[in-house]
Amino acid sequence: MTRNACLIFNPSAGKGDPVEDLVAIREVLEPEIKLDIRPTHEVSPFQLAHEAIEHGAEMIIVSGGDGTVSAASEAVINTGIHFGIIPRGTVNAFAKALNISTEVKDACNTILAGIPRKVDIALCNGKPMIVLTAIGFEAETIKQTDKKAKKLFGMLAFIGTGIKLLRHLDSFTVYVETEEQTINLSASAVTIANSAAPTSILAHGPAGVIVDDGLLDVTIVAPINRQNALFAGYHLLRTGFTGAATNRDDIQHLRAKNVRVRTEPPQKVALDGDMDGNTPVEIKCIPGGLTVLVPSVSE
Repeated sequence: MTRNACLIFNPSAGKGDPVEDLVAIREVLEPEIKLDIRPTHEVSPFQLAHEAIEHGAEMIIVSGGDGTVSAASEAVINTGIHFGIIPRGTVNAFAKALNISTEVKDACNTILAGIPRKVDIALCNGKPMIVLTAIGFEAETIKQTDKKAKKLFGMLAFIGTGIKLLRHLDSFTVYVETEEQTINLSASAVTIANSAAPTSILAHGPAGVIVDDGLLDVTIVAPINRQNALFAGYHLLRTGFTGAATNRDDIQHLRAKNVRVRTEPPQKVALDGDMDGNTPVEIKCIPGGLTVLVPSVSE
C-alpha cells in the first residue's frame, strides 16, 4: 500500500547540487511513497511539518542539515509518526549518531527498509534539541566560521576557526544545576548533548553518548592554557571514537534528565549547529520522544 509522506527539502543545505539530490530522492522513494514535496524557502520546517500532519501525512521526511532536521522534529514529538532523515548538511551529527548514511540514495533506502526506533529529544529554552547545545568555545567557533568556507570545506572550516580561537582562549564562571547536584567552576566550554557523532568532539566527556537512555550528557572543559586545551580536545576526540571515558582533571562530565546552565558573564549559545542567543539555558530531555527510521541489521 502506498504511504503518504511529506518531504521537507532544504535546497541550501550542504555542498551538493540540490536539483540532483532531489531527483535522486524521488527516483528511490516515489515508486513506493506518495511524496508531498515542500521546500524550505520562506516557511519554517516546523510549520511545514505541522501543516502536513494536520493534512494527514503518515510520515515526515527531512532532507537537510541538523538545523533543518531539528526544527522539523518539533512537530512530531510524542506523536509516534515515523520520522525519516536524508542528511545533506555540513555536519549531519544526528544522522551519524543513528548510523544513517550521508549518501542520499542509501538514506532513502533506509526510509524504505529501515526500522522505527524511539530515541530521545530535548527542549532547550523551549526549542527542540536533537544533537547538542554548545556554550562558550564551540558556540564562538560556529559564530565565527565563514558561511562560504563552511559551504566549501565543511567540517574543516570549523576546525580552522577553532584553532585560531585557541590563541585567545577565554574562561568564564559556569553554574550547572541538575536534579541531583550543582556544579560551580571556571570553564572554557560547556556542552549538553542528546546525541553526538564521534566528530562532536566537545560532547564526549562521558563514555558514549546514548540516544535512548532518557538522559542528557554534560561535558565541562576547563583547560588552564592553550596546550592543555589541545590535549583535552585530543582526549575528547579519542573518547568519541573509542568509547573510553576521559580521565583528566580539566574535563568534568555528568548525566541528568534536566539541566540548567548560567554563566558569568553571559556566553553565546549554539543549538544544533545554529546560533541561539546567550546563556542562561534550561534543557529538558523527552525520553523516546522521536520515532526515527534507522538502518535495520540487514541493511
